[in-house]
Amino acid sequence: MNNQMKLKRIALLTMTAFLSLPAVSQERKAPAYPLITHDTYFSIWSATDEINKSTTTHWSGSNLSLLAHAKVDGKIYRLLGKNELKYKTLVPAADETPYQVNYLEKSPSTNWASLNFDDSSWKKGDAPFGHNAGKPKTKWASNDLWIRRNFDFKGNGNEKLYLKLFHDDNIEVYLNGEQIYKHSGWTSGFEYILLSETAKSKLRKGKNLMAIHVANTAGGQYLDAGIVKEIEDKKESLIVDAKQQSVQLKATQTIYDLKCGAVNIQMAFTSPLLLNDLDLLSRPISYISFLAKSMDGKSHDVQISFGASTDIAANNSMQEVKAEKYTSGQIAILKAGTTEQTLLTRKDNDSRIDWGYLYLATPLDQNSSQFIADSFGISNKKSNASTGKQLFLNTTLNMGKVSTQTKAQYVMLGYDDLYSVQYFGENLKPWWKNTTDDTIEKQLNKASKDYTSIIKKCTTFDNEMYNKAQQIGGVSYAKLCELAYRQSISAHKLVKSPQGDILFLSKENFSGSFINTVDVTYPSAPLFLEYNPELMKGMLNGIFYYSESGKWSKPYPAHDLGSYPLANGQTYGEDMPVEEAGNMMIITAAIAKAEGNAEYARKHWKTLTTWAEYLNKYGFDPTNQLCTDDFAGHMARNANLSVKAIVGLGCYAMLANMLKENEVAKTYNTIAKKMALDWMKIADNGDHYVLAFGKQGTWSQKYNLVWDKLLALNIFPKEVAQKEIKYYLTKQNAYGLPLDSRKSYTKSDWILWTATLADQKSDFDKLIQPVYKFTLETNPRVPLTDWHETETGKKAGFQARSVVGGYFIKFLDKNLK
Repeated sequence: MNNQMKLKRIALLTMTAFLSLPAVSQERKAPAYPLITHDTYFSIWSATDEINKSTTTHWSGSNLSLLAHAKVDGKIYRLLGKNELKYKTLVPAADETPYQVNYLEKSPSTNWASLNFDDSSWKKGDAPFGHNAGKPKTKWASNDLWIRRNFDFKGNGNEKLYLKLFHDDNIEVYLNGEQIYKHSGWTSGFEYILLSETAKSKLRKGKNLMAIHVANTAGGQYLDAGIVKEIEDKKESLIVDAKQQSVQLKATQTIYDLKCGAVNIQMAFTSPLLLNDLDLLSRPISYISFLAKSMDGKSHDVQISFGASTDIAANNSMQEVKAEKYTSGQIAILKAGTTEQTLLTRKDNDSRIDWGYLYLATPLDQNSSQFIADSFGISNKKSNASTGKQLFLNTTLNMGKVSTQTKAQYVMLGYDDLYSVQYFGENLKPWWKNTTDDTIEKQLNKASKDYTSIIKKCTTFDNEMYNKAQQIGGVSYAKLCELAYRQSISAHKLVKSPQGDILFLSKENFSGSFINTVDVTYPSAPLFLEYNPELMKGMLNGIFYYSESGKWSKPYPAHDLGSYPLANGQTYGEDMPVEEAGNMMIITAAIAKAEGNAEYARKHWKTLTTWAEYLNKYGFDPTNQLCTDDFAGHMARNANLSVKAIVGLGCYAMLANMLKENEVAKTYNTIAKKMALDWMKIADNGDHYVLAFGKQGTWSQKYNLVWDKLLALNIFPKEVAQKEIKYYLTKQNAYGLPLDSRKSYTKSDWILWTATLADQKSDFDKLIQPVYKFTLETNPRVPLTDWHETETGKKAGFQARSVVGGYFIKFLDKNLK
């Protein structure tokens, strides 16, 4: 088959796959849209409903720019992304150039910010300042910091000037004695604050003073600051935005239709996260497909330019990167990575990968052109190999004459992280590197060869998943599952342990950065139990190993294995004994139910028995300890945590029964049922059950009860769930059911679990509809948060976490039966 015939066949099959999805009108579908989703580092999102209205970002909010233009009959249309503002440094921050300041940690006299103040008695220190010994040049661990920095200014008043600030927490900034900026709160990275004309007027040629006061209110401390000017991009005036016609968000694909004059261009982002194919799941390669078709019956010249910023391979834009161009097999490749390559060193919550390499590839038979430049698209500094900062990998797809017959081409974006995690001192390669001679180039060639079949598989899966979810829970439920699918999976990394076990390790995104957190695994479980219990085992294996190796010796499971990507032992400062013991017991039983045997439990029976004994002794009336809802603080006698312990003991009895441990099964089943009856007595509050024993007039979601129903344990009488559901329906707010009576915030994953307790479909609908409303109206626009305010719909905290895999609990309600 010649190249032209092959491309026509790909176009036809790709068009059939994508266009089989229903067309929809332009409206909000998600808080943010997943574009590239493979793991916690290789994760790129769009935060606007129209793909060409904002810069694409990492889930944390840092810019990871993808850009695409369509040139139609000589006119340039913006398809994807928005150019980042470019800056020239006037007063450098320490991420670029070291600088020294005078500083004080006790309150100075009132004129401390004036230009002529005598600061000779102050200490001298190098920026940045902070609490973490690994990052700052000068350690700052007190409540307040005052700094004075002298600098020469060579700019002029006609430029757009910005303060470049990274601060934790509250900040006041002065120029030559006058306050020009004040903010309460902290930033997770550098922010650029446009200076007003009044603020700029304070600057003078020659000597100037920047004075800053930072007050730490909670958590860590940090300060770095500079001044930059905006560089005008004259090419922007030549570009017009393509008009977006629709967006479709599916389980594995996000698809945009855009009008570029008389040509319609469909742009599809496909991350083939098919859970039943571990080799494909672990392959860190996404497709960006472009389908062009004339809408006026005439022929048009069409060219697509696609670019990826090398910031995708850096923790920050000031890191030096090296890029190169080459071919391998049947594909053309652009590659980029930092020159430093600091392997597995960053473990902060708000950090990105700066080891390994980014790849932008395209099939040779598409006759595309590729180059490296200091910016996207047309540049005077094209190169095949380059070293610098914030480079762009550029690919131009020449579609030629496009008429009423659709033409299709695609690019692939991939990432080879070399080593993914460190597991008890040993660096582990990603799963796809299990074969010693495998390389990213081979993976890219496989991905290209199988492009058409993979797109077809993804489209088939997307349709089947949506249809099944709709049948089970209705349209809103199906859309919630689509929102959750890629987000939940891509918060994990698939590797193999030195012992040969599968490890599917989560990062606790935006809430501590812990790796393999048990009480993040627990709410995530339904998605993986539904589609591949082997991955569920991969989420438990590390925790079992930690206990069974003797590295963790307590009679209950650890909270986590470390701080991502270092799984060398728990780093969370406090244990959750009943919480994690109950979680591990319940999930192990769910695996047995899903597989129809308890062989996995048999392997860990001694450990499970130790945890069961702990739950029997301490689980019914928990002491003052944390549960998974740790943001709500400590609480003694937590009724929902008690439910978890009781259900956990019922799960142990179920497993014992499956393993023919009849006496053990009988004993623990009796214990669990007696506890349940006792629980009903002391938790009773008339028309509902309390938040904590002895706290009459309180209430909480008893979401842990759902496993009694799903696993058919029959530990609690049905009237418990029925009474609770009836009561919950009286407590709902516009955006959902509060977590409990203490606050108005909620956890959406728990609402889905609570709703699944309902026997009536109408009650289920009433509980989940406000959650779907929340996804359509919440601000800020970030990847789906699982913790939000039910009265306002605003994010309370967290984003991009794996726990939304818990939305698939209704699937299990049907399938485990």
